[in-house]
Formats: sequence, C-alpha cells, structure tokens
Amino acid sequence: MIRLFVALRPPPAIRAQLAATMDGVLGARWQDDEQLHITSRFIGEVERPVAEDIAAALGQIYADAPVVALHGVGRFERRGATTALWAGIAPHDALAALHRKVDQACIRAGLTPEHRAYLPHVTLARLARGAAGPDADRWIAAHAGLASAPFALPHLVLYESILTRDGARYEPVMRWALGTTV
Repeated sequence: MIRLFVALRPPPAIRAQLAATMDGVLGARWQDDEQLHITSRFIGEVERPVAEDIAAALGQIYADAPVVALHGVGRFERRGATTALWAGIAPHDALAALHRKVDQACIRAGLTPEHRAYLPHVTLARLARGAAGPDADRWIAAHAGLASAPFALPHLVLYESILTRDGARYEPVMRWALGTTV
C-alpha cells in the first residue's frame, strides 16, 4: 500500500517566510521545508495499480497555475484542543476549481469523492492534544496579519507520505506543469 496526496508547493521565498513564523509554541512539531505544501486532495492508502491509475488521471488535468498569496493564520481543533497551526491562502477560487478537477480525476481512477470542505492552507505545525495551551493563542495573535505578495503555483505534485517515528516524510512521485495565467 502507498499513502498518497496531491499538492502544490509554494516557492522558496514563501517557504522561507513561513519558516520565520515557526517558533513560540511549546510542544509544536514544526514542519520542515520539505513538508510545506498546499494540499489539493488527500488520497490515503492505495494499492500500486490504483496509484498508477490516479497518476494517469491527474496527468490529464488542464488548468492555469493558481496565483495566490499568504493570508493570515489559523488552527484546526479536535474536541476543543488545537491539533495544527496553519497559514491561510487566498484567493480560494482558483484553488477550489483545481481541487474539483483533482477530485474528479481521483473519482475516474476509482476513488470515492472528497466530502470534506476544502480550505486552502499550509500546515505549519502539528500539536499533541492539549500541548499548545495559551501558546497557540499567542502565536495566532502574533501572526494574524501574515501576508505576502502574490505568487504562482506552477506544478501539481503527487506525493507519497511515508510515516516514520518522527512524523511523516513526503516524497514527490510525479509532477505536472500547470498553464500560465494570462
């Protein structure tokens, strides 16, 4: 079984800007540079033949490269406890349209449709349940104004997520160029 997801990778300058925010939350497992991405669709574990079908379907996607910017920060919670800190991405329209195309490609490859609401973001830290406490609130307040100049996301990437004792390691499997916005 192979654990997969489809994502877009911010350019180096944006990843450096994100890395500069990664501090000040006790118990946070900050993402390293190789882990910074905007998920378009989480696929999960599939057999190799299904992975090949997914890759073939993704290769048929035609879309302009989304142009977006960093826009604020936030958190994901489970039962009132912060589980992740993230940087927001805006505008959502082009990313949502690409997400729908990726989802349709995955459906053509035999997967079930994605039912979760799509929120474009870059995960910056993962937290053990209840680890952050007030540190997460302070971090969100300190970085609420996070913003960047617009940047393009010129490639769609199929990643393998390899789970290790130290967290997930992401390996690019295939990459497809997206068109340029005129």
